[in-house]
Amino acid sequence: MFRIPGIPGKDLCDKGIGTSRRDILRIGGSAMMGLTLNNILRAQAVANESAASGGPGWGKAKSIILVYLQGGPSHLDLWDPKENVPTNVKSEFKAISTKVPGVNFTELMPKLAQVNDKFTMIRSMSYTPNGLFNHTAAIYQMMTGYTTDKVSPSGQLEPPSPKDFPNFGSNIVKMKPMDEPMLPFVMLPRPLQESNVVGKAGTAGFLGKAFDPYTLYPEGDDMDMDKMSRIRIDDLQLRPDVFTARLQRRAKLRSAIEKQMPEIEKAVAGYKLDEYYDRALNLIVSGKARQAFELTSEPDKLRDEYGRNTFGQSLLLARRLVEAGTRVVEVIWPKVANSDNHSWDVHQGLFQRMKNQAAPMLDSGLSTLIADLDQRGLLDSTLVVAVGEFGRSPQKGVSTSGNDNGPDGRDHWPYCYTSVIAGAGIKRGYVHGKSDATGSAPVEEPVHPTELLATIYHAFGIDPETIVYNHLNQPRELVKAAAVTKLFA
Repeated sequence: MFRIPGIPGKDLCDKGIGTSRRDILRIGGSAMMGLTLNNILRAQAVANESAASGGPGWGKAKSIILVYLQGGPSHLDLWDPKENVPTNVKSEFKAISTKVPGVNFTELMPKLAQVNDKFTMIRSMSYTPNGLFNHTAAIYQMMTGYTTDKVSPSGQLEPPSPKDFPNFGSNIVKMKPMDEPMLPFVMLPRPLQESNVVGKAGTAGFLGKAFDPYTLYPEGDDMDMDKMSRIRIDDLQLRPDVFTARLQRRAKLRSAIEKQMPEIEKAVAGYKLDEYYDRALNLIVSGKARQAFELTSEPDKLRDEYGRNTFGQSLLLARRLVEAGTRVVEVIWPKVANSDNHSWDVHQGLFQRMKNQAAPMLDSGLSTLIADLDQRGLLDSTLVVAVGEFGRSPQKGVSTSGNDNGPDGRDHWPYCYTSVIAGAGIKRGYVHGKSDATGSAPVEEPVHPTELLATIYHAFGIDPETIVYNHLNQPRELVKAAAVTKLFA
């Protein structure tokens, strides 16, 4: 059967129109007409590149800081307050005006209200959960673009596995390799976690450990606000008795020995040992990474503005890292879900916990990060994304996920929530989408988490539908979604 691949009425160069698996099977019978598979795929690749590169925001980002608000912050109590709603829906916090006319935040966000002319708000984040309604599954989807059916008896996903889909940061650093000796991907100040499932969706998965993030998890309890002052980077330090020249001489000696071992070289060629060794050597010798971690070199006033706490100082370090050349930094909210005090997982005690604990840290840290990047000219090439795995239920005191909720708490709610995105060509002072009267569902332009990931890839000049191969050598798209190009100026 002969068939031209694509959607009826569309040209193959139309954006988003690709070759399906069914098309591939049909192509097998078309070789007699000179349409071989490699020619068709080559033509489609050229068409895809042309279409993608012509879109707004394509390739604007050189780096990204993902501010991951693990636990699921309440959109109704932060940046999407509602008026004229029932008491059990209405936030206890007053609405305040912002720099953008007609856009209100709650009183918890006074500093962000003064810089929202520098970023876009997506008030229509939304998805219907696939299977179990918990943090781990939502985090996995947000970080990888995929869901998984494999869960433990407790109802949570199983621990990290080499078979997992890669964290989006791993995909970025693989496809946009570093051209200077700097840490490509850093995750701090704690791993992704729900209960005893630690690090799920935080690794390179089937891409291999070479693309895992450099993890900076300082010692100390989650409530230890001073832990960033004790960060350790021992593996980036030169021992006092190993000077740069000696280290480089050792590298030359290693190369000389390897030249006499062709069979061994051949056996390990696929592992790219030389490439990884040289990358690590250059990183240590350059000293750029070590210098980036020296927070004490920053003015006290600026450190105070970020916030003298784990979250604030993590954001400051994130800025220093991208300034030094790091491609991807993921700042994980420093309090795990399923816990009290500073956690966004506010099943109870919402008023007290958000007012006195979590919100002030978010307000100071994120507002200062955006303003600081902008002042330094880094916001033009640095994408900043602040998002949680979901929002909180419009009605207080009800159960939506099987959890117990107090009358002053909100449960999990993926059907509508808010994210913030800035930099790298993103519109300033723009609100994308709109939630309904109670913040329960989008009424305009819903954005799925996978579409947000696709937008991130697009900003780096990476086609979201790029094929990667998993541990079974099966082809998989980076993410099965299209970029939301309306977010870009």
